[in-house]
Amino acid sequence: MTQTTFLIISFLSLLLLFLGTGRNKKALTICIVWQTIAGTIAILHIFEEKPNLFPLMIFGTVILTFLMLKQIDRQVLNPTILLSIHILRIPVELVLYQLFLQHKIPSLMTFAGWNFDILIGLSALIILLYQISSKRKVSRHFSIIWNIIGIIFLLFIVSLAILSSPLPIQQFAFAQPNIAVLEFPYCFLPTCVVPIVLISHILLINEQKKRCG
Repeated sequence: MTQTTFLIISFLSLLLLFLGTGRNKKALTICIVWQTIAGTIAILHIFEEKPNLFPLMIFGTVILTFLMLKQIDRQVLNPTILLSIHILRIPVELVLYQLFLQHKIPSLMTFAGWNFDILIGLSALIILLYQISSKRKVSRHFSIIWNIIGIIFLLFIVSLAILSSPLPIQQFAFAQPNIAVLEFPYCFLPTCVVPIVLISHILLINEQKKRCG
């Protein structure tokens, strides 16, 4: 059930990015190809057998994230759909908590520990409902600050996840390291969901700056 839920989350993140960026096929193709590679390696249990290979996948993800950003036309963005991407952070956090209960990630990676990312998901839902009901957008300054805080929260949990993984640089959670991301489909968290969330934040900030101009 947890695996199915996360597959749905990953699919929705791809779909919403596609719709929110004006149905950009180039960015979608890049992401799908990369997820196919990551998923195949995870299904073959290669990351579990050789976890030191996983940082290479993360490095490739960073490069492809910036490549995807270059492929996106800033003139055809749908800010409402891009904002809705962040609502997915709520079910992501619920899945992470289930993975903690399954002894696949440490508690510090959940909302019961040091992960406050669910607050961004909840606030995104509130902002979206406000904009739909009032037919007004939140202020530019508020939106920019909110997106910056969202990026900070995202980078914070990503750092925790990396430093809790069974790698030479591990600093936390030695009793229960972060092994879930080495498995299918949870490998899509750092290779698909996180990059899409980051891309959405960057695009929304650019959109607000354009409004200021």
